[in-house]
Amino acid sequence: MDITRKKVEEALEKIRPELRAHGGNVELVDVTKDKIVKVRLTGACAGCPMSTLTLAMGVERAIKKELPEIKGVEAIP
Repeated sequence: MDITRKKVEEALEKIRPELRAHGGNVELVDVTKDKIVKVRLTGACAGCPMSTLTLAMGVERAIKKELPEIKGVEAIP
């Protein structure tokens, strides 16, 4: 695991308790060379109508706060 992936995992750990409180979670799938983080929302988050908001305002915000060099976060099925 490279440093960026490790740091993304650390950033995700900060938001996971909130996701778990609602029956969901987030899984890191990849960090691309162009600094795009790919995640998979799981549990209750996977089918939630608010998942787009959770991704942007929760997951992406948490990652970019810790790693401002990240260009974006994408959810994959």
